[in-house]
Amino acid sequence: MKANVGGVDRVLRIVAGLVLLGLAATGTIGWWGWLGIVPLATGLVGWCPPYAIFGISTCKMKARA
Repeated sequence: MKANVGGVDRVLRIVAGLVLLGLAATGTIGWWGWLGIVPLATGLVGWCPPYAIFGISTCKMKARA
């Protein structure tokens, strides 16, 4: 698995996932809030299956010396 989720994208996924999980845990939103595990996991791992399928990457290209 080659990383395809870059810096800002990763931070946004992690924050969104934690917010959804927190709201679900406190009962503020319904069961669907537990789906926050998906953006949290993809943000922590740095790899997103749909990005891989569609050839999308938000990672910066590394310059060769």
